Amino acid sequence: MIIWINGAFGSGKTTCAYELNKRLPKSFVYDPENIGYFIRKNIPKELHESDFQNHEQWRLFNYQMLKYLSDTYDGIIISPMTLINRQYYDEIIGRLLEDGIGIKHYILYAEKETIEKRLNKRLEWGNSWAKSQIDRCIYAFNHEITEEKIITDYKTVDNIVEEIAEKSGLTLLNDKRGRFKKLIDRSIILMKHIR
Repeated sequence: MIIWINGAFGSGKTTCAYELNKRLPKSFVYDPENIGYFIRKNIPKELHESDFQNHEQWRLFNYQMLKYLSDTYDGIIISPMTLINRQYYDEIIGRLLEDGIGIKHYILYAEKETIEKRLNKRLEWGNSWAKSQIDRCIYAFNHEITEEKIITDYKTVDNIVEEIAEKSGLTLLNDKRGRFKKLIDRSIILMKHIR
């Protein structure tokens, strides 16, 4: 099974993905964003698209990798990635579904003010690129890619992870970490994924 965690930039996708990974035996986090950085580093700057998702290679490679992992890995694949272009959604998620691959897609949905507060906690003050994308993301999740929203405004990371597991029919391991250990673990994930 693939669990695709979608949502605006700053919605908590990566944090939830790694928390889910900690509590699901035999699971793996596959980050489609890494392919975008690979493309950017390996083609001339003149060929860079403003958004690496606009590269056909990004969409094709992520589809192929997720298909390969689904066919060969006997575990849960967790993929945190903002995907708001319906065509791109169809080229990756739609195509995987057509192939008969079990994929659950969840949108971590929040109001603009909530997302801005979360981005500020990531030290993205002012008008950052992520903040400039909020309206575009909210519009897409209200009109273009609308399946299975999880409203997160007043939920903790643990609440969200538990809801994803329940909707996916999965049983989570008990989380024996204390509050401080969770905070440290989540801070490390956040620092590793701020780009």
